[in-house]
Amino acid sequence: MNRSSFLSIYRAVIRISVKLLIPVLLFLHTATAQTKRDLEQRKEKLQKEINEANKELERLTKSKTATLAQIETIKKKIRARTELINTISAEINLLDKEINQTGQNISSLEQQMKKLKEDYANMLVYAQRNNNRYQRLHFILAANDFNQAYKRMVFLQQINQYRRQQAASIDSTQAELNRKKTALENQRAEKNKLRTSELKQKAQLDTEKKQQDKLVGTIQEREKKVKAQLAEKQKAKQKLERAIEDIIRKEIAAAKKKASTTTGSKKVTAENAFTLTPEAQKLSSTFAGSRGSLPWPVEKGTISGRFGNHAHPELKGVVINNDGIDIKTEKGASARSVFNGEVTGIVDIPGSGSAIIIRHGEYLTVYSNLESVSVKKGDKITTRQIIGRTGSGDDQAAMLNFQIWKRFTKLDPEQWLARR
Repeated sequence: MNRSSFLSIYRAVIRISVKLLIPVLLFLHTATAQTKRDLEQRKEKLQKEINEANKELERLTKSKTATLAQIETIKKKIRARTELINTISAEINLLDKEINQTGQNISSLEQQMKKLKEDYANMLVYAQRNNNRYQRLHFILAANDFNQAYKRMVFLQQINQYRRQQAASIDSTQAELNRKKTALENQRAEKNKLRTSELKQKAQLDTEKKQQDKLVGTIQEREKKVKAQLAEKQKAKQKLERAIEDIIRKEIAAAKKKASTTTGSKKVTAENAFTLTPEAQKLSSTFAGSRGSLPWPVEKGTISGRFGNHAHPELKGVVINNDGIDIKTEKGASARSVFNGEVTGIVDIPGSGSAIIIRHGEYLTVYSNLESVSVKKGDKITTRQIIGRTGSGDDQAAMLNFQIWKRFTKLDPEQWLARR
């Protein structure tokens, strides 16, 4: 093969190689960058979720006791943290692929650079040997005809031009090689940074799991105490309920006995035992007419527990029953009667203070969880008269349980009290 054919084939190979290599590198870079952006966006989203969970935990931990909401928030943060670690690991794996690809590109460029330099050196040697004007002129004049001479002259020009192109290719390839080496160093530095971040996230995850275990243990311990307290409250509730029902039965029995000794009296039943006299009928009617406008049993307070059956706020599957309403008020606040009536019973309940029962015709009002009592059985009571003091609370607050009965039926006191 003569020199002309060799140079033509070599030049064509170089052009084709460069045209094929550049699109492949661009495609790999674009695909990798797209995946990397996705991972970065995912990391930002997860970090935002973790920050929001931290704010929620900060709000919840201001409470004096641990709550299930705290556990759920920690679980949410642990899930986000775990996913964040997995995302960082995926980013590290992606960087490993980028580093390998960059290394392969560098090797390919180095081989290409070596070949370019070898060919360029050979070209320089050939050009040096045929550098004088006489040799070039002789090469042209030795042509068989004018047309061949012209082609030889163009060939010599092309050789000079191609030599300059080869020098430019060497420079551009060297510049690309330097960029790839710099990129490789940056990728390795980024990988080290990600690895450090991954280790930090794993340490935080371990801390959060320990925090979760501790909180679960605290709540389980508190659940035992709450269940024990509920059992005590249930005993106190049953004792008060039995006492009220016993008072009602005794009063019905007393009314029956009184009626049997009174000529012309009506037959005494549970329904009419407390409304036989005009005074009792009027009292019952007036009390019934006060539905929705009765004064509160404490001057200041808010309802913290409503009437009826409710799911326990902390214990899953536990239902609590309230025969009245719980009113949170100041410790030592005055408890007062909501209507005119007569004290028909006072009950002492161990662990829950005292309870006062006041009759208003066929209606009863009950005031329990009192620390002290200032009335006695048989006392006539007027509306808003102080009958005792609240207790069994913490340093700042106390709770009064208030009930309304109509004979043996328990009523919702919230529907009877005036709106605040």
